[in-house]
Amino acid sequence: MIDRRGFITGITFGLLAAPLAVEAQQAAKVVRIGWLANSPADANPHLIGAFRQGLRDLGYVEGRNLVIEIRSAEGKFERLPARAAELVALKIDVIVAGGTPNALAAKHATKTIPIVFTAAVDPVENGLVTSLARPGGNVTGVANLAQELVGKRLEQLKQAIPGVSRVAVLWQPGAYGERTERAMLKEAEVATRALGVRLQFVEARGPEDIDRAFSEMTRERAGALTVSSSSMFITERRRLVDLAAKHRLPALYPTRESVDVGGLMSYGPNLADSFRRAAPYVDKILKGAKPGDLPVEQPTKFDLVINLKTAKALGLTIPPSLLQRADQVIE
Repeated sequence: MIDRRGFITGITFGLLAAPLAVEAQQAAKVVRIGWLANSPADANPHLIGAFRQGLRDLGYVEGRNLVIEIRSAEGKFERLPARAAELVALKIDVIVAGGTPNALAAKHATKTIPIVFTAAVDPVENGLVTSLARPGGNVTGVANLAQELVGKRLEQLKQAIPGVSRVAVLWQPGAYGERTERAMLKEAEVATRALGVRLQFVEARGPEDIDRAFSEMTRERAGALTVSSSSMFITERRRLVDLAAKHRLPALYPTRESVDVGGLMSYGPNLADSFRRAAPYVDKILKGAKPGDLPVEQPTKFDLVINLKTAKALGLTIPPSLLQRADQVIE
């Protein structure tokens, strides 16, 4: 005969224990995120730091319910496919890719694992997504702008140095995608005709080309420099700033990170904020959202940062009208 009291007690305990078991199972769930980078893993810790902070704000804690697997191409674009394949082999939950080449490598490596890109230039033009509103497929994220900012940066450089007649444009082939690069160069040429300056396009495919690039600028007597967006240039920002100072070239950079280490000016979206904004995408995907249904975000705020200490060292007087428009002035 079954003990009725024992039977009821067993059922009651089971009913009480079931939610606790489910809760414990959920608490034990550990998500694995792959981080695909082109630059060396320790080159820009503030960027992955911003992403990590975004995840912490959403309740993810490394070592408890989160593991981040980092793979870097160490500055070599040709290594990205292999690094992306390594992350796919780990069967992680989501891949986060910073920049266009990284995102393209991840997309070519998998059609099933969700991919969240950040600071990717022209994602529609480069084939990452079908449209910004409805990305489709397994890819979405936070975009960056490229050719739209070229003319604005040249205009601000001309305002800071009214007498400049020749401007060097330092760019890295392969950093965006061929069609975007063509559009950027065309936009730069259109802007210079309106501003009455001549351009000198100078390539640097890798860090080993940077010294030669500055020698070319000096030889052609460039009066100022604008640096295009590139993960390599962000990683090498202190070196670029030092060489610009050595050659006495007033320079405008795409991100404030370069101004923080002594660069003259920067204009562009906040890069760390773009990486932080990738975290909510990851969270929504982990909770069941499809990447293809999550619209791509575009930057809406662009910061102008000016370093007056550097201007003084170069013997420049920044016009008050430009200083008034600056979001931050470093004195």
